[in-house]
Amino acid sequence: MKYLTPGLVASTVFFSGLCAAQPAATAPAPEPATTQRLAETGRNPAEFPAYVETLRSKARAAGISDATLTAAFDNIHFVDRVIKSDRGQLENKILLDDYLTRVITPEKVRDARRMAHEHRHALQRISREYGVQAHYIVALWAMESRFGKIQGKEDVFSALATMAFEGRREAFFTGELIAALKMVDKGEITADQMKGSWAGAMGQNQFMPSSYLRYGADGDGDGRIDIWNNLDDVFASTANYLAEEGWQMGEGWGREVRLPQGFDKTEAGTDSGQGKTVNAWRTAGVTQADGSPLPAIDRQAWIILPEDGQQRAFMVYPNFRTLMHWNRSWYFAISIGTMADAILSD
Repeated sequence: MKYLTPGLVASTVFFSGLCAAQPAATAPAPEPATTQRLAETGRNPAEFPAYVETLRSKARAAGISDATLTAAFDNIHFVDRVIKSDRGQLENKILLDDYLTRVITPEKVRDARRMAHEHRHALQRISREYGVQAHYIVALWAMESRFGKIQGKEDVFSALATMAFEGRREAFFTGELIAALKMVDKGEITADQMKGSWAGAMGQNQFMPSSYLRYGADGDGDGRIDIWNNLDDVFASTANYLAEEGWQMGEGWGREVRLPQGFDKTEAGTDSGQGKTVNAWRTAGVTQADGSPLPAIDRQAWIILPEDGQQRAFMVYPNFRTLMHWNRSWYFAISIGTMADAILSD
């Protein structure tokens, strides 16, 4: 699972500096900053140190060594900006056109084409091995870390613990924290090197810890999986993820379409039961964006309507649903497909 990361602006609050809770009868009115944190987390940040101890116990029960626990938990702290970034993700706030304009700039497209050419031999080799087209590997590389330039500097353990503490996806982020600890326990990386995004994603392809453990691949045969510095490993790990999640070599992601008058919006979506063949959608009156007929083929496809008020519609294929495994955002998956198309059109 992956996330887009808006600017990180708030200051870090170490749990050692948090005040203990006052008895209810004598507690003064909360300071404005504390009130804001209560609203954002649903929990009082003063409870974070005790919560960290419950996470430590769960990790120990999962078999994490005391040495790893000490290295990872000694400097763990509550991070306000993690909560703010999660609540303020870009695709939740702007229209699709604005989103695509921001994340797919002409400069980024030029850089992506240049990178695809510069690393074409490694990309071609990995594309053949895993059955994933090179331009999709480069598109994900471009969008996730700007070709490794923006990997995140957050302490991964603190970010994951803060997200678990926030509570909306507690089980998920607790699992990711334990996966991060397993990475250190296995000797993949040291605790102090575990830096990443506000959501705990790491490396040039911004893998969550569980994705690293499951899909990380040694692209150059040196016996290590280094998604931070080794491009062979970055490309192989990205391709392995897509392949394991059902990528279909030679197939695209989708296209923008025009819907017939009175289209039943309950038919739109990416659930299995909402798919039809392209030929069936054609018969139902769906056309290409310019009004020309869709091809009469039996490929399975889905209609999606991004919730942006623009009434734009897209026909998407199984590979789009694979991209949605990477990041459960229609905006993100559309951006990857659009960038991949732009790279290929060079």
